[in-house]
Amino acid sequence: MASFSSQFGNYMSRLAKKPIAIRNGVTVTKNADTITVKGPKGELVRTFKPIIEIVVDDKEIALTPKNNDSFTRSLWGTYASHLINMMEGVTQGYSKKLEISGVGFKVALVGDRLEFALGFSHPVVMEVPKNIQATVEKNTITVTGIDKEAVGLFAAQIRSKKKPEPYKGKGIKYSGEEVRRKQGKKNA
Repeated sequence: MASFSSQFGNYMSRLAKKPIAIRNGVTVTKNADTITVKGPKGELVRTFKPIIEIVVDDKEIALTPKNNDSFTRSLWGTYASHLINMMEGVTQGYSKKLEISGVGFKVALVGDRLEFALGFSHPVVMEVPKNIQATVEKNTITVTGIDKEAVGLFAAQIRSKKKPEPYKGKGIKYSGEEVRRKQGKKNA
């Protein structure tokens, strides 16, 4: 059986081939393997493996892989995505909305903690991470922050406390998420 590279040619990341333009109001600095992105909303720092060469100019960032193995090629596009997400985060930020539905299901923001009533015998309490802001309006939770991964992770952790069930749709779901419903028992 032929290997992936010989079968499909020299696969390269389409995203990382082109240099990434640095947005207005954003400063990108490189110190060894650490990239710092500063913008109007804050600062993000990330360490990258040295197998991808990252060159930061005044107006753009160029990425070139040092090796031609599959692991290095897989990280090439991933690193480009991380840099684009960091720049978007410090300029616009990210947000996720979650909706709680069900009789008696409630959420309240008390200080820096979310307190849920989800039909269990006890309240469910979650600490809001320091780099994330959470707001509660009726039964809608909005999670915002500059780090895309942290916002997505915290929203997923909230949803995991009570996933929507397929019969009545009760639980915590993302705003706009469609819950596949099942038909209940029928009387004969």
